[in-house]
Amino acid sequence: MPDAERSVLRTACLLVLVWLAVAGAVLGLGWLVTNPLEPSVDGWDDDVVLWFASERSSDLDRVADAGTLLGDTPVGMGVAAVAALVLSLWRRSVVPAVFLALLVAGIGGFYWAATTLITRDRPPVRILDPGLVPDDSYPSGHLATALAVYGGIAVLLWVLAPRARSWLWLLLLLPAVVALARLYQGAHHPTDELASVLYTTAWMAALVSLLLRGRVPDQ
Repeated sequence: MPDAERSVLRTACLLVLVWLAVAGAVLGLGWLVTNPLEPSVDGWDDDVVLWFASERSSDLDRVADAGTLLGDTPVGMGVAAVAALVLSLWRRSVVPAVFLALLVAGIGGFYWAATTLITRDRPPVRILDPGLVPDDSYPSGHLATALAVYGGIAVLLWVLAPRARSWLWLLLLLPAVVALARLYQGAHHPTDELASVLYTTAWMAALVSLLLRGRVPDQ
């Protein structure tokens, strides 16, 4: 087997192992939060969301709607697709596209596994985002999407465009807006969002380590 093929196979195997490990951690944390830790976690979790609900107003409702839109799956996928195309054409490399594709696919898999195997009721407030499954609170898919898409683009630009680094914090503000919007709308508990931050960050770090280091050619 040629060295190039062996390297690709090794990277693929490592990514599968990392994904399985992170998925196990996501499910383990979900089990802890909904079983042995539930009595100690739910009170604080609910208090935070109840405070956000107490601050609602028509103006903030519209802001939260906009924040939620940033993390919607169709919006995130569209932004990721455009960024992948532009960055790959610019660098004349498939690495940026592969990075974003695996990042988004990976967090989608974590979300599917968690919502399928972990049951957690939404916070005890009026939910402003209609149509949500009542017991799919864990984890936050919107926040994970926002972190993967906007955070992933920020990581790629950090590597590919050093001159833009001083502006990348603007991209990182978007997941923060999504996180606050979902709490405000009563869609998730803080620990649901914490889980999304942890698994998205872990998966992104693995992809950076295995795909980006020394893999993107110079212009």
